[in-house]
Amino acid sequence: MNVSQSTAQYVSLITQVADDLCQGEGFELVHVEMVTWNRQTIIRIYVDKPGGINLDECADISRQLGDLLDVQLPDMGSYRLEISSPGPYRPLKKKQDFQRFKGSQIKIETRTAIQGRKKFTGILEQIQEDAVVIEVDGEQVEIPDQQIYKANLTGR
Repeated sequence: MNVSQSTAQYVSLITQVADDLCQGEGFELVHVEMVTWNRQTIIRIYVDKPGGINLDECADISRQLGDLLDVQLPDMGSYRLEISSPGPYRPLKKKQDFQRFKGSQIKIETRTAIQGRKKFTGILEQIQEDAVVIEVDGEQVEIPDQQIYKANLTGR
């Protein structure tokens, strides 16, 4: 990886390229992450579509995206590209994700404590303009969007 660009810059560029490809192929780009493990750069791309994505589709996206990244980001250096489904613990990133999974059980981690805690697991009840409401142990908890550090489905 070229030291002149930060990981965040690469993730942003990779996200743009991957999102364009996914839209063209009828897939949804769910999440992009770039990690280093054993001194190797790993780019993980999570994609989905209604009804789920299969292994052949992941392989096809991997081939196409690998070629695009090699051409559009030649200074990135060597990397391993992994394409997969977001699975049952799918991350919730965009407002549309929360709308789509209203009524599902989710887990949210907040940046600062709300009602004395930072981790909440419950049913996604409402999606407001600048917050979500989940039912936790029979109580409704409103969590402002800017406080959401991490949110995902629980797999139930």
